[in-house]
Amino acid sequence: MGSEPSIGLALGGGGARGLAHVVVLEAFDELGLTPVAIAGTSIGAMVGAAYAAGIAAADIRVHVNDTLRSRRQALRRIFSEGAGGVLDLFSLNPFGSAIVDGIPLLNLALPDGVPEDFGALKTPFSAVATDFYGRCQTVLSAGPLVPAIAASIALPGLISPQVIGGRLLIDGGMVNPLPFDQIVDRADIVVAIDVTGGPVGDDAAMPSRAELLFSSTQIMQHQLVQANLKDHPVDILITPDINRFRVLEFFKAGEIMMAAEPAKDELKRALEKIVTGAP
Repeated sequence: MGSEPSIGLALGGGGARGLAHVVVLEAFDELGLTPVAIAGTSIGAMVGAAYAAGIAAADIRVHVNDTLRSRRQALRRIFSEGAGGVLDLFSLNPFGSAIVDGIPLLNLALPDGVPEDFGALKTPFSAVATDFYGRCQTVLSAGPLVPAIAASIALPGLISPQVIGGRLLIDGGMVNPLPFDQIVDRADIVVAIDVTGGPVGDDAAMPSRAELLFSSTQIMQHQLVQANLKDHPVDILITPDINRFRVLEFFKAGEIMMAAEPAKDELKRALEKIVTGAP
């Protein structure tokens, strides 16, 4: 086992499509492999933090299914926290434009076992966010964990920005939707899971305003990923077939994860080749 190459993992952003990460990660567990480092953007940061905490991918899948089984189930969980929890989740904030406060959202959404601090994680982990005024990438890898993830998922207009270290931080997908650059110097083999996706349909289909907004952002993110891959190819790139799902279709979690099964098998075959040294 000591002679095996080290493997690093990058998990990209893509809204609900990122639930595919959960299934693809099962390939590592089924082969008995553990990444030496994980980096995540947006929902990739959520899933990546849970996995870096040592929670098995299969257990994360159970948690996702239980949490997102239906809107009624999700609302029941929110209201079970009491009126204070509901008010915290949708409270007004200094930035005005956001609807949801990311920290209470994560306290509801993350599985049990995710620690409060980066230092308590079992695998080194980095969350990527965007420095709004600095107009650049910010990589968070130390200190309080939940605020860092909240910054990484802070989609403008939907989830509140976070102020960390005096910087106003928003969704990392604005600058680095697939953060494999945070892994390349830390592992022999880099695995990147791209869930940016993009709009599907035909020219006769007129998208809604919301779909136009979100899909346009995904086109931008897809182009960023392609440009980064051109400059710095990764060893294993996995792209689950989840384009047909929209950014906010979290209540299609079961369908999304089912659609990611072939991608898990693809990663498993690629990892087996690395472990066995097969051509």
